[in-house]
Amino acid sequence: MRRVATGLIILLLTISKAVAAPNALSRAENVDGYIRLFDGETLFGWQATSDANWQVEDGAIRVTQGEPGWLMTTSQFSDYELVVEFKAPATTNSGIFLSTASHPQDPTKDCYELNIAPPDNLFPTGSLVGRKRTGKLPRGPEFPNAGSVDLWDGNWHTFVVTCAGTTVRVRFDGYPWYEYQDTEPHRRGHIGLQFREGEVAFRNIRLRLLEAKPIFNGRDLTGWNTERGEKSQFSVTPKGELRVLDGRGQIETDASYGDFVLQTECFVDGNGLNSGLFFRCIPREFLMGYECQIHNGTVDGNPTRPQDCGTGGIFRRQNARRIVARDYEWFAITLVADGPHMAAWVNGTQVSDWTDTRSPHENPRKGLRLEPGTIAIQGHDPTTDLRFRELRIQELAKSLKDQ
Repeated sequence: MRRVATGLIILLLTISKAVAAPNALSRAENVDGYIRLFDGETLFGWQATSDANWQVEDGAIRVTQGEPGWLMTTSQFSDYELVVEFKAPATTNSGIFLSTASHPQDPTKDCYELNIAPPDNLFPTGSLVGRKRTGKLPRGPEFPNAGSVDLWDGNWHTFVVTCAGTTVRVRFDGYPWYEYQDTEPHRRGHIGLQFREGEVAFRNIRLRLLEAKPIFNGRDLTGWNTERGEKSQFSVTPKGELRVLDGRGQIETDASYGDFVLQTECFVDGNGLNSGLFFRCIPREFLMGYECQIHNGTVDGNPTRPQDCGTGGIFRRQNARRIVARDYEWFAITLVADGPHMAAWVNGTQVSDWTDTRSPHENPRKGLRLEPGTIAIQGHDPTTDLRFRELRIQELAKSLKDQ
C-alpha cells in the first residue's frame, strides 16, 4: 500500500469522518492499507466469549446486558495501528483489549486493556489497566484546549492506538495523549471489545499494519524464482509492477513464511480471469499450498454469489462471502495466516474467515500445515493477465499461550 506521513493520515482520518459513511474506508485509508475489522452490518470476523447481547444496530456494535466477557476478532495481529470509535454513558465500565489472549486473565501480562470507565475508577477512560493511569488530556502549545475535553460525555469519541515493538501510543479525538513503554511487550493477539458494566457501542474499527517488509522490489525478480514457471511468463513492467501472463505456472518466493499478514494490490486485465496467492507451500513443488483465490466473477451479477470461490476465498475450503473487487481496477488484498486460522480482506472488507480443523499433513491440499512454506503467485491458464504491486509481508510476532 502507498505510505504517507502519519500526521497527514491522522488529519485525513479526522476530515473523512465528516465526508465518509460510518464504517467505510476513506480513499486515504484504502491507499494506506487499512482494513475494516467491522463491516458496519454484521459480526463477521468476531466471536463472543460470553453470553452477552452483542448486536449490530445503526452501523455500530452494541451491547447492553449479559454475562461479562469480550467480543474478540477471530484473527490475531501484531505491530499495528488501531482506530476505534466508541460511545458510552459516564457510568459504563468497558474497554478495548489490544494484542490480547482470547480469554485474558491479567491485563499486566496477557494483553493491554485500554479502559473506558468513569472518572472515579482507578483506571479511568484512556488508561491502560494495571499499567498506566491517566485522567485528562494534557495541554500543549499545539492543542491548548485539550485538557478541558470531557472524556465521558456520552458522545462518539475516537481512539487511535499504535502497538509496535515495546511501545503503545494513544491518541484521543486527534489529540496526542501518551506513550507507554513495556520491557516485556505482549506483541501478538486478538482485538477485543469488553462488556463489563453498562451499555457501550463501537464503530469505525479499522487497522493498519506496521513494520511490513516488501517482498518485491519493483525492479527485478530478486527474491523470487520461476523454477516452476512452466507455461507462465513473469516480468517487471516499466511502472514497477509484477506481471503474470499465460499459464499454467507459478512464481515463488525464495523465503518461507509461517504465520504472517500479506498485503498486495492486484489488477486483473480481463473479464473473470483466474489466479491465486498460494501460501505455506511445499518449496519448489507445483502449487502445493493453501490458496487465496483471485476471481472477480459473480453468478447472475450477484456479488454474494461468487464464481469459482471468489477473490479472497480460501479455495476449496471457504468461498468468499461477497465479491468486493472489480476487473480492470486495482484492488487490495490482505491475507492473514495465523496458525490454523486464515482470513482475507479485499479492499478492506473481510470476505473469508476459516480455520483448518483437518489432521496435520505436509501438503495443505490434504491436511493442516502449520510449518512455514513459500508464497506463490499462480499463472492459471493461457488467458492469465494480472499485475501485482506493493507486495509486503509482516511475520506475526510470537504469541503467549492463551491462559
